[in-house]
Amino acid sequence: MFYILSPLWNFLRIALESIEADVKRANNLVEKYKNRGRFYLLVKCRSIVEEVEQVTRDIGKSLAALSIANTEVLSRISDQVDRLQDEMQRVEFEASQSQLEIVDKLNQGLRDQNHDQAFANDMLELIARAVGVPVEPSEIGKELASIRKEKEEAANNKERAEFYFLEQIIKLLSRADAARDYEEVKNQYFERVQVIERYDSREKYIPPLKSFLCCITGGVMVDPVSLCTGTTCERSAIEGWFYDGNSTDPDTNEVLEDISLRSNIPLRQSIEEWRELNYCLQIRSIRENLLLNSDLQESLSQMQALIAENSINKDWISIGELTDIVISILGNSNNREVKMKILITLKDAVEGHARNKEKLAESQGWDHIISCLESDSNISKEAVDLLYELLQDRSGWNQCFCKKLSENHNAVLFLVTLVKDPDNNSAEVAQKILMELFEINENSIITAANCGWYKPLADRMVREMLSGSRRGISNASTIIESKDLSLSALVKLAGSHANKGIIASSGGVPLILDLMFSPRTRSFITIKCSEILEKLSSSDDGIDFFVDGEGKQLELDSIITNLLLLQQNSNSGHNLRKPTLRALLGICKFETSLVKKAILAANGVSLILPLLDDSDSEIRETAINLLFLFSQHEPEGVVEYLFKPRRLEALIGFLENDDNDNVQMAAAGLLANLPKSERELTNKLIEMGGLDAILSILKTGKMEAKENALSALFRFTDPTNIESQRDLVKRGIYPLLVDFLNTGSVTAKAIAAAFIGDLSMSTPKLTVASKPNGCWFFRSSRVPLCAAHDSVCSVTTTFCLLEANALPGLIKLLHGEVHATAYEAIQTLSTMVLEEFPHRGARLLHESNAMRPLLEILNWGSESLKAEALGLMEKVFVSKEMVEYYGMTARSRLVHLTGTNIYGDGHLRRKAAKVLSLLERYSKSSSSAISGVLE
Repeated sequence: MFYILSPLWNFLRIALESIEADVKRANNLVEKYKNRGRFYLLVKCRSIVEEVEQVTRDIGKSLAALSIANTEVLSRISDQVDRLQDEMQRVEFEASQSQLEIVDKLNQGLRDQNHDQAFANDMLELIARAVGVPVEPSEIGKELASIRKEKEEAANNKERAEFYFLEQIIKLLSRADAARDYEEVKNQYFERVQVIERYDSREKYIPPLKSFLCCITGGVMVDPVSLCTGTTCERSAIEGWFYDGNSTDPDTNEVLEDISLRSNIPLRQSIEEWRELNYCLQIRSIRENLLLNSDLQESLSQMQALIAENSINKDWISIGELTDIVISILGNSNNREVKMKILITLKDAVEGHARNKEKLAESQGWDHIISCLESDSNISKEAVDLLYELLQDRSGWNQCFCKKLSENHNAVLFLVTLVKDPDNNSAEVAQKILMELFEINENSIITAANCGWYKPLADRMVREMLSGSRRGISNASTIIESKDLSLSALVKLAGSHANKGIIASSGGVPLILDLMFSPRTRSFITIKCSEILEKLSSSDDGIDFFVDGEGKQLELDSIITNLLLLQQNSNSGHNLRKPTLRALLGICKFETSLVKKAILAANGVSLILPLLDDSDSEIRETAINLLFLFSQHEPEGVVEYLFKPRRLEALIGFLENDDNDNVQMAAAGLLANLPKSERELTNKLIEMGGLDAILSILKTGKMEAKENALSALFRFTDPTNIESQRDLVKRGIYPLLVDFLNTGSVTAKAIAAAFIGDLSMSTPKLTVASKPNGCWFFRSSRVPLCAAHDSVCSVTTTFCLLEANALPGLIKLLHGEVHATAYEAIQTLSTMVLEEFPHRGARLLHESNAMRPLLEILNWGSESLKAEALGLMEKVFVSKEMVEYYGMTARSRLVHLTGTNIYGDGHLRRKAAKVLSLLERYSKSSSSAISGVLE
C-alpha cells in the first residue's frame, strides 16, 4: 500500500511546492508595488497588470496539477478547485479604460517629443486627478521624487529602457507649473544672476564650450549620451548614425565593439546651466532696452523667443520684472504695433501659467487690457485673446477673474460692441467671454441690453419662464413674479425685428403660447403674452417668428383657433382684446390658406362681427380688417349682419374714415367680397351714401384702398342694368377709370380695364345708327360720327370709350407683358369690334397701333392670354384689309401654334387654326409690300 501511495504523495508535494512558490511571487508583487508612488503606479499600470495576470495564471496551473479527484477526503472540494484553477488560467486583467487612455496619451506625447508646457500641465492634471493627488506643488513634488527614486533604482539595476522611460516622464511633468516650487525657481534665477554679474553689461551671449557641441551635428546638445569610447553625442544624432549602418565612433572613426548609449547627466546639467545663464543675460539686456524705450519690437520678440525655448522663462521674465515694465509701456504707448506686440507677448507669458495670470490680473495690466478692447480691430482682437486666456484655469473658467471682469462696466460694454460688429474677427471669442460673465453676474446682462444686445436678456427671460413652470407650488408667488418680470421685458424687446428673431431662436414663442392659452394662467400674464404675440406678428413679419427653438414652423391653425376663441369671453377687457385681435390679424394677413379652416372651425365671422359695435375704435378697426379677410371665405354671415339696424351706417362710416387708410381698404374690400346678387344691399348702400364714399376713396385714398374700391364698384355696374351704369358715369367714374389705366397699380389697371369693358358693352345699345338716306347737304353740318360705332357718341350718353379717351391707355396695357392687365385690355378692346360691323373696329385698332402688340402676345403670353388674343384676331381678320396688312406676320406665329399641342383638348390649336384659315382665304390677294411693314 505504501508503494502505491508514494508516487501520488510525491506528485502532490511537488504541486504544493509549486503553488507555494507562485503565492510567494504574488506576495512579492504586493510588496514590490504597495509603497510605490501613485504617479508611478499609473504610468506603469499596463506592465503591473501583466505581472499580476501572469502570476495568477501560474497559480491556476499549479492548482491544475493537484490531482485530488480520487482522494476520498477531498472529493467534495475537487469540483470547486477544478473550476478555480480553470478560471485562474484563463484570467485576463486590465487597467481601467480611463487610466489606459491617460497612459496612451502620455506615451504618444513622449514619442512625439511634445515638450509644450500646456501639454505638460494637461498630463500632470489628468494623472493627478486619476490617482487622487491634489494639484499642489508640494504633493506633485512628492510624486515626482518617487519617480526619480524609481529611475535611480533602474539605473542601478542597469534597466536602461526603464531608466530612459522614467527620465522622459520626469522631464515632461517637471515642465508643468504645478511641478515647480516657486521659491526654488526664484532662488535658481538669482543664483544664475549672481554668476552673470561678473560679465560686462554689454555681454549678451556666452559661447558654448566645445564639449557642449555634438561631433555629428555641430550643435549644442540637449540629451548628451556617451559611447564606450568616451565620445559624447546628441542621442538622436547617434541613433541616426547607427540607423544609417555606421558602427564606428563618429569622432575618432574607431570601430565600436559596444554600441550601447549612456546618458551623460553631468554634461547635460552643465549645458542646461549654460543655457540658463544665457537666458539671464538676455533678460538683463531686454530689461535695459525696455527701460530706455529702445528697440521695443525687437525686445518683445526676444521675450517671445525665450518663452518658446523654455517654459521656465515664463517665471524668470516675471521675476526679472520684464512683465511689469511691459505692462507699464502698454498703458503709456500710443504706438499701435507696439501695443499689439505687447498683448501677444503677455498672452505667451500667461498661457497655461496660473501664477503669471494672477499677477497680471492683480496689476494695472488688467485695466490696460480692457482699455485696448475699444481700440482698432487688430488691437482689440489681441486684447480679447489675452483676456480669454487670463480667464481660463485648469478646471475651465476662473470664476474669480470672471466675476472681477463682470463687475467692470466698461469691459462689458466694450465686449458687447465687439460682438455686435459682425465683421470683427474677435466677436466669437468676445461672445464666449460674455456668456460666461452673464452666468456669474446678471447685472452684466442688463448692461449688454442697454448697449443694444438683447439676445442674452431674451435667453434669460425665456429660461426664467421655463424654470418657473417646472418649480413646485410652494413658491407660486415667486414664480408668478418671475414670469411677470420676464414677460414685461420680452414685451419691450419684441418691439424690434432683430429682437423678435432672438426671442424665437431662444424657444420663447411656444412657451408664450402655452402660457397664454392655459386655462390656469392669470389674466395679467395672458395679457402680456398677447402683447408679445401682437408684436411678433406686426409689420411685415407675419408668421416668420412663429417657430420653435429649432426654427420649425408652429401649428398656426391651432393658434388662430385659440385666438378666436379668446373673443368668446364677454368679460375680456380691451387690454386683452386689442393685442389678441392684432396678433390674429397679423397672422391671417400672411397665412390666408389657414384662414378658411380656422374661421369655419371656430365660427370666426360670428365671433368678430359683434366687435364692430365695440366702444373702442381700435377694436372696431381691427375687426373690420379681420372681416375683410374672413369674407373672402365666408361672406354670407356678413350680409345678414349688415341688414341689422345701424350696421350699414357703421360700414359706411369706415369707408368715409379718411384718417385711416387700412380701415378704408378693409371696408371697401369687405364690400367687394360680398355677393353681388344682393341687390337690396346695393340699393341701400346707394341710398345711404356708400357709393359716394367709394368714389371718394377712388379720388383720394391710398392705392390698396383704391384697388378694393374699384372691385366694390362692380356691384354698382351690372351690364344688364344700364341705369345703374348711367348713374355711375354721371358721378364722374369714367375719367377716374382712364386715369387708373395710366397711373394705377397692376391690380387697379386690370380692374379699371374690366370696368371700362362693362361700360363699353352697353354702348351699342345706346347708340343711334346713322341713316344712309336723307339730304346730303344736311350731313356736312352734323357732329362727326364715332369711328367705332358710326354714331354720335359721348361719355355720358353712350359710355363710349373713344370719347372717354380710354383707347391709348388700353393699348398701352398690351405692351407691358403683364398677363392680368393685357387680358382685361383685350377683352375691353373686343367690345369695339362689333359683330355686325367688324371692319370699323378692326380699322380703328389698326390706326391706333394696337395690332402689333396684340400679335406679340402670341410670343410671350400665357395660354389663356393667347387664347383671348386669338379671339380678338378672329374678329379683326374678317376684314380683308387687315389680312393684307398683318397676314404674313400673323401667319408665322399661328403656324407655330397650330403645330404645338397646347391644352389637352387642343383648344388653343383649334383657335389658331381658325384664325389661320381666315388669313388663307385672302392669301392670294395679299400685298407683300404692305404685309412686310410689320416684319
